[in-house]
Amino acid sequence: MSFSSENNNKTTRSPYFKEIDGLRAFAIILVIINHFNKDLIPGGYLGVDIFFVISGFVITSSLHNKKSKNFKDFLSRFYERRFKRLFPALVIFVLSISICVCLFNPFPSVALKTGLSSLFGISNLYLLKQSTDYFAQSTQLNVFTHTWSLSVEEQFYILFPFLIWFSGFGQQTKNGMRNLFLSVGMLSISSLIGFIYLYQNNDSAAYFLMPTRFWEMSAGCILFILFKKRQSIKEFFKKIPPLTLLILIFVVMYLPQPLATLSTIMVVILTCMLIISLKKQTLTYKILTYPKVIYIGKISYSLYLWHWAILSLSRWTIGIHWWSVPFQLFFIICLATASYKYVENPLRYSILLNAPKKVLIYSTGLLTIVSLIIISLGRPLKGKLYTGSIYNKWNISGFGETKIINDLSRPTIYLIGDSHAGHYGALMTYLANKKDFNFIMHPQGSGLKLINESSEEHVLAPLRYYENKFKKGDIIIFSSSISKYKDSIRFTNSYQTFIEKTKKIGVKYFLISPTPTFSKVKNLDTCQEEWYRPSLSISKSCFTKVNKSKWLLSKKEPSLLIKNFLDINPNVLYIDTFSLLCPKDYCKNYDQKSFLYKDSHHLTSYGAMKMKEKIETSIFP
Repeated sequence: MSFSSENNNKTTRSPYFKEIDGLRAFAIILVIINHFNKDLIPGGYLGVDIFFVISGFVITSSLHNKKSKNFKDFLSRFYERRFKRLFPALVIFVLSISICVCLFNPFPSVALKTGLSSLFGISNLYLLKQSTDYFAQSTQLNVFTHTWSLSVEEQFYILFPFLIWFSGFGQQTKNGMRNLFLSVGMLSISSLIGFIYLYQNNDSAAYFLMPTRFWEMSAGCILFILFKKRQSIKEFFKKIPPLTLLILIFVVMYLPQPLATLSTIMVVILTCMLIISLKKQTLTYKILTYPKVIYIGKISYSLYLWHWAILSLSRWTIGIHWWSVPFQLFFIICLATASYKYVENPLRYSILLNAPKKVLIYSTGLLTIVSLIIISLGRPLKGKLYTGSIYNKWNISGFGETKIINDLSRPTIYLIGDSHAGHYGALMTYLANKKDFNFIMHPQGSGLKLINESSEEHVLAPLRYYENKFKKGDIIIFSSSISKYKDSIRFTNSYQTFIEKTKKIGVKYFLISPTPTFSKVKNLDTCQEEWYRPSLSISKSCFTKVNKSKWLLSKKEPSLLIKNFLDINPNVLYIDTFSLLCPKDYCKNYDQKSFLYKDSHHLTSYGAMKMKEKIETSIFP
């Protein structure tokens, strides 16, 4: 995401395009509205693509006619400016939010690792490795997901100065601008082709990787070259009303999600056209250069950093409601303003950071200290800062945590499956301690190498990994969402192969029945009480019930698959928790004491613990 403008730097002679700050304001407002509520502007996330174009344009303009003694001087000054512009605010943000997330998330390791990787400019690669779907609801619970775009931009900065210098543009040679245009143009074509291809086959890779985003930032670079060298093109586009282009960008953001590739390409093209078409006498130019709009653009970096974290923490705590929006906006604006006023600007022009060597020394020291603090939050201080109740502390719901009680002299309980295995974490830990068993849990194959993201692989990966470690008395328990059984016929065969291999050893297999689901509970509604989640913030949709007979009828196909699997594998014992959760004609997601479910389909640990006697007597008769 582009926040690397040097427009406001009094020490540089780079041209200042104040309308660019206005365009930044437009982009960040779209992004924030989308992150508050995707239904308001479904494609508001494309504001990030606008920033990418701005980044290429502004960086190229800032390097135009900038004299350097040699390549070493050019490179050191380039990275000095980048570090001073981006790094201080990012470090303060990551440190502060890392501490905050530990207060409300009992298992924050994924968030902490994302934040730590963002400090090294690789959070996009970490999120890709985690098979993150940016558009998934669960993604909004990671307070550092949005740092992927900063990492993409930082990776772009590794390559771009070399293109600038060795094309001759940075050395101000006669053909430097032409060489830069040709080299960047060829790389852009390759990048765009890669983006289009990957989006159809691996949309997460297309979304998170720098090579597939290069064409967007290079579009801004090419635009600047055309802006400087082709007056006729500039004059042509100035005939197009910029307000029309601004409206078209807005319209594109309402295209359906399956057209995301087209939407991205169109937004990049329209942004380029808008930048080059802006004229001082037009209404759009006057709006974009209005002082308060410009100020929003100036603090857009801090707004981008803090807005997602505030919204994500809100989803962990009070939620996002009509009454909470003013308070959340207030905190976002206050934190962004403070970051800009007391971190960004002072350190950007600080005499303590007036040389590349000093920047390197101070940034290395700060990075080391903050990294050690974040690592300590994830290890020696793990769970120490959590302020919630003990019941909810164990309710992990498959967020990638693996619990291990390891003693080779004891048999082991293996809990595997999807996030519906994860919500039995508290109960299995209790039983393992009570019966002197080891306990190993891999919800969704967490911590293991997955061949793919299929539901069967979440089971097969742990089985493959521990196959040679299984011993007599071990217990393997599988649990999954009932919807995962629809496409899992191959899984039953593969699972059966492992059963055949291990039954001679004396390994016992159990299958816990699927739990009912409550479709009326809205996405990201948190249905569990905490001191930081007052009753008025718990959605009314959390108090709901479903007709037991109708629900079973709607799940007839996967239920039949489960029955067939059990018929084929009589050694697999079935634990019927469904009857306990739905004892009468209706299944409720709450009882007289508390909520049984934290959302539409995951049990709270309170709910899981209600299955304690049934599961214990089934496994240990």
